[in-house]
Amino acid sequence: MSDTQRDNRPLSPHLSIYRPQLTSVTSILVRITGNALIVGAVLCVWWLFAAATSAEYFALVDRILTSVFGKLIMLGSIWALWYHTLGGVRHLIWDNAIGLELETAYKLGWGVVIGSFVLTFITVIIL
Repeated sequence: MSDTQRDNRPLSPHLSIYRPQLTSVTSILVRITGNALIVGAVLCVWWLFAAATSAEYFALVDRILTSVFGKLIMLGSIWALWYHTLGGVRHLIWDNAIGLELETAYKLGWGVVIGSFVLTFITVIIL
Protein backbone atom coordinates (compact mmCIF):
# COMPACT_ATOMS: atom_id res chain seq x y z
CA MET A 1 0.00 0.00 0.00
CA SER A 2 1.35 3.41 -0.86
CA ASP A 3 1.87 6.07 1.76
CA THR A 4 -0.70 8.38 0.17
CA GLN A 5 -3.51 5.90 0.77
CA ARG A 6 -2.41 5.36 4.36
CA ASP A 7 -2.51 9.09 5.07
CA ASN A 8 -6.12 9.37 3.85
CA ARG A 9 -7.45 6.70 6.19
CA PRO A 10 -8.71 7.68 9.65
CA LEU A 11 -6.75 6.29 12.56
CA SER A 12 -9.84 5.03 14.35
CA PRO A 13 -12.78 4.63 12.00
CA HIS A 14 -15.12 3.51 14.77
CA LEU A 15 -14.69 6.83 16.61
CA SER A 16 -16.19 8.75 13.70
CA ILE A 17 -19.45 6.80 13.94
CA TYR A 18 -19.54 5.89 17.65
CA ARG A 19 -22.17 7.64 19.78
CA PRO A 20 -21.62 7.46 23.55
CA GLN A 21 -24.42 5.58 25.29
CA LEU A 22 -25.92 6.40 28.67
CA THR A 23 -24.84 3.06 30.11
CA SER A 24 -21.21 3.46 29.08
CA VAL A 25 -20.98 7.09 30.20
CA THR A 26 -22.51 6.33 33.61
CA SER A 27 -20.22 3.35 34.05
CA ILE A 28 -17.16 5.46 33.27
CA LEU A 29 -18.40 8.15 35.70
CA VAL A 30 -18.61 5.53 38.45
CA ARG A 31 -14.90 4.92 38.05
CA ILE A 32 -14.10 8.64 37.89
CA THR A 33 -16.15 9.46 41.01
CA GLY A 34 -14.51 6.60 42.87
CA ASN A 35 -11.13 8.17 42.26
CA ALA A 36 -12.41 11.69 42.92
CA LEU A 37 -13.64 10.64 46.36
CA ILE A 38 -10.00 10.51 47.40
CA VAL A 39 -9.91 14.33 47.36
CA GLY A 40 -12.78 14.62 49.84
CA ALA A 41 -11.29 11.91 52.04
CA VAL A 42 -7.89 13.63 52.12
CA LEU A 43 -9.54 16.94 53.06
CA CYS A 44 -11.46 15.28 55.91
CA VAL A 45 -8.29 13.61 57.20
CA TRP A 46 -6.45 16.95 56.92
CA TRP A 47 -9.21 18.63 58.96
CA LEU A 48 -9.01 15.92 61.65
CA PHE A 49 -5.22 16.08 61.68
CA ALA A 50 -5.39 19.86 62.14
CA ALA A 51 -7.84 19.44 65.02
CA ALA A 52 -5.39 17.11 66.73
CA THR A 53 -2.40 19.38 66.11
CA SER A 54 -3.18 22.86 67.44
CA ALA A 55 -5.94 25.44 67.65
CA GLU A 56 -4.15 27.81 65.27
CA TYR A 57 -3.57 25.16 62.62
CA PHE A 58 -7.16 23.95 62.98
CA ALA A 59 -8.45 27.51 62.51
CA LEU A 60 -6.45 27.82 59.28
CA VAL A 61 -7.64 24.51 57.85
CA ASP A 62 -11.21 25.13 58.97
CA ARG A 63 -11.14 28.54 57.29
CA ILE A 64 -9.97 26.89 54.04
CA LEU A 65 -12.57 24.14 54.15
CA THR A 66 -15.42 26.51 54.99
CA SER A 67 -14.48 28.93 52.20
CA VAL A 68 -16.53 28.96 49.00
CA PHE A 69 -13.91 26.80 47.26
CA GLY A 70 -13.82 24.30 50.12
CA LYS A 71 -17.60 24.09 50.24
CA LEU A 72 -17.74 23.44 46.48
CA ILE A 73 -15.19 20.66 46.83
CA MET A 74 -17.18 19.10 49.68
CA LEU A 75 -20.46 19.46 47.75
CA GLY A 76 -18.83 17.71 44.80
CA SER A 77 -17.60 15.00 47.16
CA ILE A 78 -21.11 14.46 48.52
CA TRP A 79 -22.45 14.16 44.96
CA ALA A 80 -19.60 11.80 44.00
CA LEU A 81 -20.31 9.63 47.04
CA TRP A 82 -24.00 9.27 46.17
CA TYR A 83 -23.30 8.75 42.47
CA HIS A 84 -20.64 6.15 43.15
CA THR A 85 -22.90 4.36 45.65
CA LEU A 86 -25.89 4.26 43.31
CA GLY A 87 -23.68 3.21 40.41
CA GLY A 88 -22.29 0.40 42.55
CA VAL A 89 -25.81 -0.76 43.41
CA ARG A 90 -26.66 -0.73 39.70
CA HIS A 91 -23.61 -2.88 38.96
CA LEU A 92 -24.61 -5.29 41.75
CA ILE A 93 -28.03 -5.60 40.14
CA TRP A 94 -26.40 -6.32 36.79
CA ASP A 95 -24.07 -8.87 38.42
CA ASN A 96 -27.18 -10.85 39.31
CA ALA A 97 -28.27 -10.77 35.63
CA ILE A 98 -31.20 -8.47 36.42
CA GLY A 99 -32.05 -5.39 34.38
CA LEU A 100 -29.85 -6.20 31.42
CA GLU A 101 -32.55 -5.38 28.88
CA LEU A 102 -31.80 -2.12 27.07
CA GLU A 103 -34.89 -0.28 28.33
CA THR A 104 -34.29 -1.34 31.95
CA ALA A 105 -30.58 -0.51 31.71
CA TYR A 106 -31.43 3.01 30.58
CA LYS A 107 -33.96 3.40 33.40
CA LEU A 108 -31.31 2.32 35.89
CA GLY A 109 -28.82 4.75 34.34
CA TRP A 110 -31.21 7.68 34.62
CA GLY A 111 -32.06 6.52 38.13
CA VAL A 112 -28.40 6.77 39.09
CA VAL A 113 -28.00 10.24 37.56
CA ILE A 114 -31.23 11.74 38.93
CA GLY A 115 -30.98 9.87 42.23
CA SER A 116 -27.49 11.19 42.90
CA PHE A 117 -28.63 14.79 42.51
CA VAL A 118 -31.77 14.25 44.59
CA LEU A 119 -29.86 12.51 47.39
CA THR A 120 -27.17 15.21 47.33
CA PHE A 121 -29.86 17.89 47.65
CA ILE A 122 -31.49 16.01 50.56
CA THR A 123 -28.11 15.56 52.25
CA VAL A 124 -27.28 19.26 51.96
CA ILE A 125 -30.71 20.24 53.30
CA ILE A 126 -30.38 17.89 56.29
CA LEU A 127 -26.81 18.92 57.11
